[in-house]
Amino acid sequence: MAEKDPCDYVIGFAPDDVMFLVWNSGVRIEAANARAAVEAVNDLAAGSRYPLLVTMAETAHLSRAARDVFVEPCAASRIALLGNNPVDRMLADYQLAVQEPPCPTRFFTSESEAIAWLRLGRTAP
Repeated sequence: MAEKDPCDYVIGFAPDDVMFLVWNSGVRIEAANARAAVEAVNDLAAGSRYPLLVTMAETAHLSRAARDVFVEPCAASRIALLGNNPVDRMLADYQLAVQEPPCPTRFFTSESEAIAWLRLGRTAP
């Protein structure tokens, strides 16, 4: 099951109850679409907590206001940030350095490593 915002992201469940949120390439992440994504994660989780894979490959911008949204607790029990270039890593490293994430969070360039890490910390929904 996946829901799509026509402009910004796709969200759903991968096998083994891992949630995913894929930001579209080139998207500017501002407070409004960050808030919409967090609310979509919470709605899809329906009161449970799940590990969350966030694909942020080649996002164009992450605003300070969006970063503030992402430090609020949500339905994610762990968050793996998946990127594929130095800019993605820089955005993730900066976010993790300046604001405490709401749950264990790490950056990966390998989807299989990210999924393996998410499964390490799984809790029953």
